Amino acid sequence: MQKNAHPHRDCNGKIAVVHNGIIENYQELKKELEKDDCGFKSQTDSEVIPNLISKFYKGDLKKALIKAMKRLKGSYALGVISSDEPERLLVARSDSPLIIGLGKGENFIASDVPAILKHTKKVIYLENKQLAVIKKDRVNVFDLKGKEVSPKIDTISYDVEAAKKFGFKDFMLKEIYEQPRVVSKILSQWMSLEGNIRVRDLDLNKDFLKEIEQIVIVACGTAFHAGLVGKYIFESLVRLPVWVDFASEFRYRKPIIKKNTLLIAISQSGETADTLAAVQEAKKSKIKVISVCNVLGSSLIRESDINLNTYAGPEISVASTKAYTAQLMTLYLLALYLARLKQNLNEDKLKKAISSLEKVARGQKKILARSRDIKRIARRHLHFGAFLYLGRGINFPNALEGALKLKELSYIPAEGYAAGEMKHGPIALIDEYRAVVCIANDSPVYDKMLSNIQEGLARKGKIIAIASEGNEEIKNYVKEAIFIPKIEPLFSPLFAIIPLQLLAYYIACLKGYDVDKPRNLAKSVTVE
Repeated sequence: MQKNAHPHRDCNGKIAVVHNGIIENYQELKKELEKDDCGFKSQTDSEVIPNLISKFYKGDLKKALIKAMKRLKGSYALGVISSDEPERLLVARSDSPLIIGLGKGENFIASDVPAILKHTKKVIYLENKQLAVIKKDRVNVFDLKGKEVSPKIDTISYDVEAAKKFGFKDFMLKEIYEQPRVVSKILSQWMSLEGNIRVRDLDLNKDFLKEIEQIVIVACGTAFHAGLVGKYIFESLVRLPVWVDFASEFRYRKPIIKKNTLLIAISQSGETADTLAAVQEAKKSKIKVISVCNVLGSSLIRESDINLNTYAGPEISVASTKAYTAQLMTLYLLALYLARLKQNLNEDKLKKAISSLEKVARGQKKILARSRDIKRIARRHLHFGAFLYLGRGINFPNALEGALKLKELSYIPAEGYAAGEMKHGPIALIDEYRAVVCIANDSPVYDKMLSNIQEGLARKGKIIAIASEGNEEIKNYVKEAIFIPKIEPLFSPLFAIIPLQLLAYYIACLKGYDVDKPRNLAKSVTVE
């Protein structure tokens, strides 16, 4: 409804506010303000903010905003203007990100870097419980006591040109095709000239990392699926117990965190509200935090002890693609580093693993060169009303991610399952009206996966198989097969995910949907 749209004004129409976040005590504040004969026009919690500021306003908008901030409970990033002080824009934040872009004769505010990237590369990441007074040629930052503080000015390393489409139809397709370059860049950043893994932040914390006894991974959405792959990677290579949790669940329960636990927080933007809250909860146990993040200077990086940049560059499309593979590549290299540090991996095995990772970019390009075949398969499956995605072992999380991509982009109901769970209920869903995508690359569980395919066929399911090159046997069972290069099974998620991304992309495009801006979704989830 239009009356619920931002900006919201106070009763006198003099103060206007835009708000990103949730005001938890807005009902209490609303009742209080209504007693002062303040009428409300919307049903949103945001409308209490301008009216609360107005209540405290005595000719100084900054002082009024500080008083209002002390009464507000919840999360917020605010932009505030007053007709009495038209030359100033005031901003404030509490548990929601707010970035100030510094231009020449102009300044900007945003929740995330890509929004202002075409205007400036110099930014201030406003700290929690801070506010700022912005004029066209000046920015002054203050704490909650009204004392001016000196903010750090960061320079965004992204090239503005990287945020352009460069001939691609959509940002998403461009970002899918950027994945080989991204994994190559990550490798180059991690590898020394002598062929060893070298990361300064990790090297400085070697003594602690040698002693870790448990790894906890927290994330949301696509990053959570990367964390699930990470569980397989770390348990296989580092031989430590690993548990992965939705950040939104971790923050509200009472997790048992032992001494010598390492927490890994994964977020593309570094501003995911639940992930930040999970990190803050974990730090109460005085454990160290590694961030796997794509945005230098973000809130997550500032909260973490060790920062691992994923070097993906700006990801504009809401549905994450290259950030996912960048997160996976970073987790592989971190696991190899820890495995070598804890002497679970000798030099020969380490070199063999690195050699496999060096082949990933070339293999991904090979898959992308066959994208027309995937588009044809997408066209033949447009009419299906539901999809199942099945995987086993380290590719089970890719089944979840493939289903998520289809749901995000095409709004088709899709579910991902560990294939071994099919007989425990989900197999009842399979019929001639459902497409079933099976990740059946060469692996120790390939025979099990082939049995799952046969079970699906027996129930008239329309099977799409992701298989390894040279697998002639699969053609005896399925009409639709997408082939990926052979690689050590541990590293196969870096190949298997690309056909799943392209399948979701083409189905959505063929249905006529905007793949870069799916309905109801935001790039950075900065509120609960």
